[in-house]
Amino acid sequence: MKGGIRLSSLVLNIYPTFVDRMEKESGDRSCPIWLLVNSKYPNDIYDIWAPIMYEIQDQVFRKLHARIDSRNIYIRNAVSDIGRVPKTPNSWTARVAKETLMLRESVLEYQPKLLFTFGTITNEFVRRVFDRRPENGPKYWSTTNLGNEFERSIANFDITRTNWIPLNRRVTKSGKNLKDWEDSENYYRDIATRIAERIIENKDTLKIWI
Repeated sequence: MKGGIRLSSLVLNIYPTFVDRMEKESGDRSCPIWLLVNSKYPNDIYDIWAPIMYEIQDQVFRKLHARIDSRNIYIRNAVSDIGRVPKTPNSWTARVAKETLMLRESVLEYQPKLLFTFGTITNEFVRRVFDRRPENGPKYWSTTNLGNEFERSIANFDITRTNWIPLNRRVTKSGKNLKDWEDSENYYRDIATRIAERIIENKDTLKIWI
């Protein structure tokens, strides 16, 4: 998309219920695309996902002449109270452990194909959901380590299972100068391109189309 990412009012109005009313969940659990957000940062749906989704839609339309039904994408808080999420590997509370089990059961029941997390805490929480060994708690997930995890998830993408795809929250520094905005747009475009490629490759399997 030449000239940078331009968010139309249509894109910005995709997720008003979740962001404005701070609901625990929004969308359809049977949708193959899930977004797990930090309840402390609900605007990640606007600030991070909306521009990525806009670019995905653009690339999908150019290749397939089709549109993804964004209204059905399932969005929920990773944990009901983000304050209970541990800061260290061994401080997982019983209540958060219970929520981990509940989300794991939901994932097994509905089997989403693309499950996106935003930032360090949601990423570490989903590591537990998938019963993977934690990496020194949320503090381990620097921008570089999250980026490496994203690369692995895309490289190992398998439509027959749930693909957990972590996204960075810290894209821009201040957003006060042109370079920050250009870096942000380049990041979103690159991420969206990689995701769109997997969606296009598996177009006949994914039930996401309008």
